[in-house]
Amino acid sequence: MTNAHNTAAVGARRPSVGVLTFHRCINYGSYWQARCLVEGLKSRGIDPVLLEHRSSRVNRREWSTALSPTPAPQTPEHRRLYHRKIRLFLEAFETTLPLTPAFPLDDPPAAQGFAALVVGSDEVWNFRHPWYGAQPLFFGEARGVRRLIAYAASFGNHDATDGLGREWAERLKRFAYLSVRDGNSQRLIAGALGDRPPVVLDPCLQFPSVARRRDTHSGEILLYGHGFPRWFQNAVRAFAKAVRAPIVSFGYHNDWADEERIAEGPEAFARAMGAARAVVTNFFHGCVFSVINGRPFVTTLSDYRFNKVQDLLLRLELQSRLMTPESLPSDYGSALSAPPDSKAVLGLLRKASDRFLDQSLAGL
Repeated sequence: MTNAHNTAAVGARRPSVGVLTFHRCINYGSYWQARCLVEGLKSRGIDPVLLEHRSSRVNRREWSTALSPTPAPQTPEHRRLYHRKIRLFLEAFETTLPLTPAFPLDDPPAAQGFAALVVGSDEVWNFRHPWYGAQPLFFGEARGVRRLIAYAASFGNHDATDGLGREWAERLKRFAYLSVRDGNSQRLIAGALGDRPPVVLDPCLQFPSVARRRDTHSGEILLYGHGFPRWFQNAVRAFAKAVRAPIVSFGYHNDWADEERIAEGPEAFARAMGAARAVVTNFFHGCVFSVINGRPFVTTLSDYRFNKVQDLLLRLELQSRLMTPESLPSDYGSALSAPPDSKAVLGLLRKASDRFLDQSLAGL
């Protein structure tokens, strides 16, 4: 697959749909939600393509953060590994994602030729995102769009209690179909527009076959995330010692892990998640990939990911996977030894998400 995309050529055969999301973040979850969404739309007879927005300002912020993603001081070796990780992501963007020709983020061309424009998933409406926050393009500020659809969009850690400004609410009224990824986003839109949009599944959960891997189990406890509180670290290490399993930090430096695999691309992430004995994470997609691969996992909340992780666990009836300072060693033992049991509720949520997609894509 190349990044060249001839909309007119394929439009005669199947409806061509533009997808607008954070597909170029150096983040495993952002990459996989974008890939799962376009592959999922393709399975529905749609010809999807990701809108290739570019910004030197965004690139500087994104790459600078990717080179030093944690508060801990970075050694020259860590920076070398993070640099290699960035290169692997850039290669994946160009070789595995269907992309339009690049255009400036702040000056998008008319979106003519698309039967519809799908905005989402990810935190596309998060006003607190450090470099994509309050970007009009993700709120439907695009010329020539015939039908605007929001699929599993999120306001991230912009809490519902903070409300939604009138100008942004007016922009959201342009969408013919609105759906969100979490209850916090649902409450924000309900408060601003008066209607409660449906909550649908993240694309990785809705179209799991794209990201699921069935590798031989590695026996490792995979650590995905950073900034874990000390009490959580101590409890996880106690469990790992008891079962004689190594803790392997994936994608990030964590000095309390036994091993680290930092310089890895998106495909290696999917394989590692599928092979892990268990997963320890404080990231949203760390929980998601544990679920789609049926891997035991525990998580804890962080300020930035509080809303989306807590909502995911509640919606999938997996609250027992959330650890707090009051959690007992037996809580860790149970959660890190048994796979998540969410098949029934996931089936219902997939049907609801299918209904939204059936309705919003009808007649294209």
